[in-house]
Amino acid sequence: MHVTHDNAAGPAETIGFDQFLAVDIRVGTIVEALPYPEARKPAYKLVIDFGPVIGRKRSSAQITEHYTLEELPGRQVAAVVNFPPRQIGKFMSEVLTLGFPDAEGKVVLFHPSVPVPDGGRLF
Repeated sequence: MHVTHDNAAGPAETIGFDQFLAVDIRVGTIVEALPYPEARKPAYKLVIDFGPVIGRKRSSAQITEHYTLEELPGRQVAAVVNFPPRQIGKFMSEVLTLGFPDAEGKVVLFHPSVPVPDGGRLF
């Protein structure tokens, strides 16, 4: 799924602005976080509310190293909302929750530094 997690890798090939605009990245609030013990790699099942236009979507996220289930509800996150749903084991993930690797390659969620309305699009 990921091209590389190597921080020393150079940038990806140049894309056009229209290609960037085709990726719909929105902010949403996690309303439910559940364990996902069946996952091959440790992960949680998330339900994220993207506001009245997009609604609630499900996502599988490998974020168990930095986050507990109890602290996730109420946290805003960014996600790609226009990829087709993807089967992750027995779970259908509807959006790709975004994050960055820490020094050990563990996922740190990408989120706004101050609260913003759910459904807002990244620009």
